[in-house]
Amino acid sequence: MTQSTELDPEDRKIITLARSARARNGVPEGAAVRDETGRTYVAGTVALDSLRLSALQTAVAMAVASGAKSLEAAAVVSEAEAVADADRAAVRDLGGPGTPVLLAGPDAEVRARVTAG
Repeated sequence: MTQSTELDPEDRKIITLARSARARNGVPEGAAVRDETGRTYVAGTVALDSLRLSALQTAVAMAVASGAKSLEAAAVVSEAEAVADADRAAVRDLGGPGTPVLLAGPDAEVRARVTAG
């Protein structure tokens, strides 16, 4: 699946934002989520001695902390081959089981499109 031909512009945007967060912060993952109003929340991996969150968990937490009531979509940019179950669970908690989650590599090519289910 190629990003340029098969994604709508809003999904392309959250992949670009996630990729930028990963590169800017020098972290293993970058993520972005879009809430029910179209607002986006962007985050990178949090790796403190006392707190460990994936980029997608952090982006969902930022959306919740900002008052989001639901999610339309989520994206994570990573070297991983699959979206972690804990990441899908975080998206599902706010967006519901049908919320699309896009996994892209560092090159922004989409590797997987799953639901939070």
